[in-house]
Amino acid sequence: MNERDIFDERQEVKKASFSCPHCRERADYDVRWLKRTKKKNVNTRNEQDRSQFQKSRDYMVRVDDMLMCSNIRCRKRFEIPTSQSIVFI
Repeated sequence: MNERDIFDERQEVKKASFSCPHCRERADYDVRWLKRTKKKNVNTRNEQDRSQFQKSRDYMVRVDDMLMCSNIRCRKRFEIPTSQSIVFI
């Protein structure tokens, strides 16, 4: 069973506050996330697929790994400093 059989996907944009490591200026950035919500019911072929569907939970995966500084003088790219790229809802 594939993940696309279990989940519906849609993109979301969330605001997050980060400081640029180059110029040290703090700003709010739009970070894209892929939200996967569990479908109501799925046609399962066997017991293993059924148990996999029941154990699954809604979660979000971060799409963006890099951001561009919003300071006009800097404009350098930096990696998102948090190590959290998956969030269970």
